[in-house]
Amino acid sequence: MTTDVTIIGAGLGGLTLARVLHVHGIPATVYEADASSTARAQGGMLDIHEHDGQPALQEAGLYDEFRSLVLEGRQQMRILDRDGTVLFDQPDDGTGGRPEVQRAELRQILLDSLPAGTVRWGRKVTGARALGEGRHEVTFADGGTVVTNLLVGADGAWSRVRPLLSAATPAYTGTSFVETYLFDVDTRHPAAAKAAGGGSLLALAPGKGIQAHRERGGTLHTYLALRKPQDWFAAVDFTDADAATARIAQEFDGWAPELTALITDSDTAPVLRPLHALPAEHRWDRVPGVTLLGDAAHLSAPNGEGANLAMYDGAELGKALAAHPDNVEAALAEYEQAMFPRSTAAAADGTRLHELLFGDDAPHGLITAFVEDEQNP
Repeated sequence: MTTDVTIIGAGLGGLTLARVLHVHGIPATVYEADASSTARAQGGMLDIHEHDGQPALQEAGLYDEFRSLVLEGRQQMRILDRDGTVLFDQPDDGTGGRPEVQRAELRQILLDSLPAGTVRWGRKVTGARALGEGRHEVTFADGGTVVTNLLVGADGAWSRVRPLLSAATPAYTGTSFVETYLFDVDTRHPAAAKAAGGGSLLALAPGKGIQAHRERGGTLHTYLALRKPQDWFAAVDFTDADAATARIAQEFDGWAPELTALITDSDTAPVLRPLHALPAEHRWDRVPGVTLLGDAAHLSAPNGEGANLAMYDGAELGKALAAHPDNVEAALAEYEQAMFPRSTAAAADGTRLHELLFGDDAPHGLITAFVEDEQNP
């Protein structure tokens, strides 16, 4: 089978591309390893930015649907010292440019906007190879193949499409997150709920931190950050939830109980999330018939931009293809030439943010940066 546009990965970036192409009358097929849209959790809250995520949703014709998902009040953010003292409290007055939505709900409006059959579930890609003249063959774990005239890797950090363009592979950043959840927090965990406020909390110290965010339905979703080598985490038995929880909690010994409760009282087993990144200036020479978007192209330490950039990539690539219907290579070149500096700048911002979060001056350097931002909007 030969198709015109083949997108690998049904994340936010790949789906935004498929939707923008559909808006312009260009058919595409999306292949996704997951068995269904609900096969696994899609992460937590996303703040959708005025300069990239929101314009992408406007290009997709889904801005009103997006606005209907916004959880009001979630842009409140407070920074706490390890003893629970509130050092900085930024209220959500409704004027902020980063409204919060649940990732899974945002993904669903993209899925619902596509023609039936656009996404082919349960198709795990194992490799891809060039056939010449811009055509590529994609191989799936079930032994099937597809030949395409345009291949787009929207398949995340460990992209199977990336090797067609680049030898780069993600490297460990030196920091890992451990993910926990508290449910029905206002009733069952009132002290932690009070500490979190109405939106998100950051409790930070050099080399470590606790980041929690209120989600829909009284859920408090937490990422515990530790700057430790991978060998350190390998020595923690995450198959034993109690032992892993106790070991991670040791790193926050002496912190306020309403903060450590985010670890010790978790309603779920702790999940390790090592952070990886591609080189900040990752780019490649133009290769006919193939490109990348989102984390496949520019994976970086999480800084609030990843999902927004992926959607913006998808929208910009879709616009470029619609603007050059008879010249795919011109469209790909135009897209990549704009994407490379955009992603390099975002990666640099992410590196700076992580130093503010977990560097030697945490949390005071971050507070200074926020105050300066408020004074110079």
